[in-house]
Amino acid sequence: MTELGAPGTKFSRRDFMRATGTAGLAGLAGCMGFSAPQATNQAESDDDAQSLPAAAPPEVVDVTEQNNQVTLRSVDSRLPVHPGDSMGGPVELPKVWAWQADDRAPSVPGPVIRTEEGEDFEVTLDNTEADMPHTVHFHGVSKTWENDGVPTTTGITVGPGEEHTYEIPANVPGTHLYHCHYQTHRHIDMGMYGIFRVDPKGYEPADQELFMTVKDWDSRLNRRLAGENVDYSPRNRQPDVFTINGRAAPRTLHPEDGSPVIVSQGDTVRIHLGNNGYMSHPIHTHNHRFRVVEKDGSPMPEAAQVGQDIVNLPAARRKTIEFEADADPGIYLLHCHKVSHAMNGNSYPGGMVGGIVYEEAMDSDIFADLMDYAGYEL
Repeated sequence: MTELGAPGTKFSRRDFMRATGTAGLAGLAGCMGFSAPQATNQAESDDDAQSLPAAAPPEVVDVTEQNNQVTLRSVDSRLPVHPGDSMGGPVELPKVWAWQADDRAPSVPGPVIRTEEGEDFEVTLDNTEADMPHTVHFHGVSKTWENDGVPTTTGITVGPGEEHTYEIPANVPGTHLYHCHYQTHRHIDMGMYGIFRVDPKGYEPADQELFMTVKDWDSRLNRRLAGENVDYSPRNRQPDVFTINGRAAPRTLHPEDGSPVIVSQGDTVRIHLGNNGYMSHPIHTHNHRFRVVEKDGSPMPEAAQVGQDIVNLPAARRKTIEFEADADPGIYLLHCHKVSHAMNGNSYPGGMVGGIVYEEAMDSDIFADLMDYAGYEL
């Protein structure tokens, strides 16, 4: 790990970029902490959960750079939403089903699958080492019946020991979602979801372009499948963990495990937002007014691109927002305005809170303190 210095020292943008290796994918996350009931054999359950690999933050997979092909598989993992002991932590989902793309690290959300309009691609679901059936369903694009990824209507289920290749046309530009559609009420809630992006022809990226996907969780499901003796029913779902890209504040500002929105004065910033959960989340930006430039894969007419500082994301909706980094250089919040979603248990702030950080502010003691809260280790 690249050393940025002890808490209280100053961080430069150069140090930050050297540590993260990229500024292209922002990870915001949110959760409310929970007190887990005692399991019948709690020690054994804890040992089993800790033996699982930690799910990584999502990466961007540009399938046009790999012959328009990608392989996905499910990997049992745990999700360290906020593993530190500050701001209401630690909070961890002891078992999730992470998506793994090719030989990359398994992640929750799954990798951002990115392509270009007209570049149709193949997704191979490798279920050869799985112990349960899965499928993959892609929102937004117009595809053939058998490639819809829904077992009850296509008759195609990818069972344990099997693999199946889906042919996905890139014929609807925009930001979409994908997820497992086998026992959807359980498999999405176990982490099998992600963002799917089709860039239109002639697409011009912004100075800073980021992907954020929000998700609400009822941790009882994850804890139950990790071996805890806890009751859970999807009919009586009680979300207690809220994430964007699988992390919670203050971990959202961690230079490696999270990704704050790092900007330079005058940057154009474009954020692709998606909701893979069940609840709606009003996302608010401090001190920056943005325009919604895309909605559910459709470009918004200029007359409808009004300035605003809060946008609601209902379940399965996608919206792309764009703004100029023209504020007084500093650190500004970007968060869900349902304030109980911006907490870790009874601790505020936390949860679904991220930040817009100007590079000048990264040399401040305040940012150094945030790195301390985020559990940055030398």
